[in-house]
Amino acid sequence: MSSISFTARTNDDVASITTHCAVLPIFRNAKLSRNARQLDRAAGGAIESALKLGDFSGKVGQTLMLPGGGKARRLLLVGCGDEKAFDRAGARKFCHQVYLKLNSSSATDALVDVSGLKPTDGDTRWLLGYLSRHLVSSAYRYTRTVSKPKPAMKLRKVTVNIDGRTGIGAARKALQQGRCVGFGINEARELANLPGNICTPTYLAKEARKLGRGNARLGVSVLEEKKMQELGMGSLLSVSAGSDQPAKLIIMDYKGGKKGDQPYLLVGKGITFDSGGISLKPGAKMDEMKFDMGGAASVFGAMHAITEMSLPLNVVAIVAASENLPSGRATKPGDVVTSMSGKTIEILNTDAEGRLVLCDALTYAERYKPKAVVDVATLTGACVVALGSHASALYANNDELADQLLAAGTETHDRAWRMPLWDDYNRQIETNFADLANVGGPGGGSITAACFLAKFAEKYNWAHLDIAGSAWNSSPKWATGRPVALLTRYLMDRQESRR
Repeated sequence: MSSISFTARTNDDVASITTHCAVLPIFRNAKLSRNARQLDRAAGGAIESALKLGDFSGKVGQTLMLPGGGKARRLLLVGCGDEKAFDRAGARKFCHQVYLKLNSSSATDALVDVSGLKPTDGDTRWLLGYLSRHLVSSAYRYTRTVSKPKPAMKLRKVTVNIDGRTGIGAARKALQQGRCVGFGINEARELANLPGNICTPTYLAKEARKLGRGNARLGVSVLEEKKMQELGMGSLLSVSAGSDQPAKLIIMDYKGGKKGDQPYLLVGKGITFDSGGISLKPGAKMDEMKFDMGGAASVFGAMHAITEMSLPLNVVAIVAASENLPSGRATKPGDVVTSMSGKTIEILNTDAEGRLVLCDALTYAERYKPKAVVDVATLTGACVVALGSHASALYANNDELADQLLAAGTETHDRAWRMPLWDDYNRQIETNFADLANVGGPGGGSITAACFLAKFAEKYNWAHLDIAGSAWNSSPKWATGRPVALLTRYLMDRQESRR
């Protein structure tokens, strides 16, 4: 877990609290809050002086660090704009500015006063959850293969001052949940950022076992290639045929709910490096194909988050891990393989490998009699063309499930956009030589990929998230940890809806 700890308190006399930095939200053209006036007096009128001089106006995103007074060594003023217009977007900017200024300071603890801060389209608990999530996820540093990593954030403790209406218990729960989600995001980033020579299918299997170690609620099992052959997973195994790295089917079975309750399933594409196989990718940006296991990384991150918060729900994660490389053993364009479902697949392009590992994982998911299945994959470049990096593409065979995922994305600002899954597109994946082809031509590439997967998810409620545009950035190259926040919120909502 992140080394930043969070707690909440209610205190009418914030000037009496010892802290390295007191953070105060300031609205434009508004009177100072009672707490701000207290800290201003302790600092000899420094806040009022800055306002009168015009050094600080309170516009959104504006910050000013002042010497403190009394028991606060520093005062950080953060502009929040007009109070009546302060919404979630403004709250996210507030949280980001808090991170930027605390990160650049030497403060190891901070007091953040949000007692008078409530988004017009949210509540205090939402704000607290986002604040802790953002501070934890922003504090992430990649160090594994860097001799001189960027300096770590010095902040270790955050105390949030709230008004009495929120409730200490509810506030601390929101802070802890946000912290867990932030940690899950960082776990996903770390796995995706690792180079392909470290993060192999075997490495992912070890990480899963590490997660399960010492956790009585989480059982971990790994299917090796011999077992996959016995199960008839010819599609999944066709992807690893050209690699010296054996494929792994990783199962993480979290039993946080009641015995007998149907589990929710997360299925992640874990292509730890994708050269395209015989259908070799261009050399430019091929290094970014270490990110092709972003779906698996996000599933790992979500499982980390829900286990840390002890979510009372049954959840099974399945990661189809493989490496797609060319060799004399590699699958060739035009080859026909038989999936675990019995459906035959003509492989027209070996670079459309993600759907080949996912389809067998989706068939394997049937044995759990799931409440719902959500697969996550960096599946198509066509998705990037359609939606860019702002939204993940969502496909579903059930409207209620789609709405639940869309709502979770909106709530967490980890948004998705629903795409069509019409029968019309199925014609593009027809072939004379098998039950279906693994690609459907250039038009609607993300849709035809989803149509392919839908053929293997007909026995349960299913959704597919194509995260090819949202899982990482190319400039600078960096894993985003998406859609961990969406997935975790979706699962938290399922638990809350059962109360």
